[in-house]
Amino acid sequence: MKRRPLFMLFLILGMSAPLSAQNSRVPGLDAYIEQALKDWSVPGLAIAIVRNDSIIYERGYGVRKLGSPETVDENTIFSVASTTKAMAAACVGMLVDEAKMTWDDPVTKWLPEFELHDPWVTRELTVRDLLTHRSGLPRGDLLWYGSTNDRSEVLRKVKMLEPATSFRSRFGYQNIMYMAAGEVVRSASGMSWDQFIVERLFRPLGMSSSSTSVKDLDGRQNVATPHEEVDEDIVPIRWPNYDNVGSAGSVNSTAHDMAQWVRLNLSNGVFNGKQLLSQKSVEEMQTPQMINRLDSLAKALRPSTHFLLYGFGWNLLDYQGKKVVTHDGWLDGMRSRVGMIPELKLGVVVLLNGPRAALHGALVYWIFDHYLGVERRDWSREMLDIVRNDEAKAKERTEERKKALVPGTKPAMPLTAYLGTYQHGMYGEAKIYLERGKLVLAFGPMYTGDLDHRHYETFQVNWRDKVLGWDDVVFVQGVDGKVASFKWDGVGEFVRK
Repeated sequence: MKRRPLFMLFLILGMSAPLSAQNSRVPGLDAYIEQALKDWSVPGLAIAIVRNDSIIYERGYGVRKLGSPETVDENTIFSVASTTKAMAAACVGMLVDEAKMTWDDPVTKWLPEFELHDPWVTRELTVRDLLTHRSGLPRGDLLWYGSTNDRSEVLRKVKMLEPATSFRSRFGYQNIMYMAAGEVVRSASGMSWDQFIVERLFRPLGMSSSSTSVKDLDGRQNVATPHEEVDEDIVPIRWPNYDNVGSAGSVNSTAHDMAQWVRLNLSNGVFNGKQLLSQKSVEEMQTPQMINRLDSLAKALRPSTHFLLYGFGWNLLDYQGKKVVTHDGWLDGMRSRVGMIPELKLGVVVLLNGPRAALHGALVYWIFDHYLGVERRDWSREMLDIVRNDEAKAKERTEERKKALVPGTKPAMPLTAYLGTYQHGMYGEAKIYLERGKLVLAFGPMYTGDLDHRHYETFQVNWRDKVLGWDDVVFVQGVDGKVASFKWDGVGEFVRK
């Protein structure tokens, strides 16, 4: 699936919440962040810095929603998305500590009904495999993203997801396997993963604003609104309801709450004198389990980084001679990063409600440089230059795509010939119908779009939820000359029923 390129054409006024009573230990931090908000056109941001088991700085910047005066502070709730994954691993670790399970238990021990496409992989798959992105499966995110499938239905259908690589051979980011890890926690503990994380992590850490469902945000006032780029403007969008992805990314939290989670990790599982997670489990989570190769951009930005690995819910890399433990989160209109340098007892949390993901990384490394005592680069400018260059290239590709159209073609058949219900074996039904003389594709509760003819039997579907952008579909005729199926680029083939 394709998203529209991001072109930011306006600046946001530097509205900020009152300064925390705690003084920043990083000179120039406030001014740097306020300038970055303007440069990146991000509505709002919250940050927390942990050092030596104390929150030494926490503050919000900008606004919760464009067009509204309410400012962000350290207690503003954001989606933290995939930074949930390390919390899910910690939940497993607590059960391992209690000898209720092991990291290397077969998944089918706890989920007997669980099946993958390959029976041998089904038998061999362990909890460790779930947590290290080495199942060999492609993402298959449409099983949960914008779907009505609950967690059990997603896991039932994952059997139909064909492998992209051989088992344990390569790193392949996989949300559904992390969701399965939460279901293992449910089976081993006797309570839902949602209840487990609240009782065993959120409450002991004092993370009173944190939850695992958008339903828990009802009635709360201090909540950030997601924003995305639509038609070259930053606009507020709906809060995504991805409760069904569970332990892969459903946590909502604040900078203040997430700082408590960072404290736990930097203190080897101890929080306020109480051992909540064993040091052995913390070390296992932060031990390399799978190779994840550096790309050329990472090498160019961080020449001192020589490796990129994955633990349990954490990316692991070296930077300026120190081990860095980090993970990003990304859902519609929300971005997050948690980054730690354990040797320095240093951690940074950045949460933002805008579309450009690289800003949180820029701020984390800018702060890291200060505590490492190295020359502080202008990470914000460097990364923004890269983003703008990527956006310019995306715009060029869009123009090239237009030039590639074959002029003078038209659909092979009248529009009524394309109408009907189409079936994908794993993702389910899609319908094509006429509305005001135009073909419309409807799939699940989120995906409804108007089909514009491009050339031959290729149509571009422009989703009515503008956040989803557009996709290409190609209709295929059968031997009888009738429409037999359509291929949704990047998703698969839907066969006419």
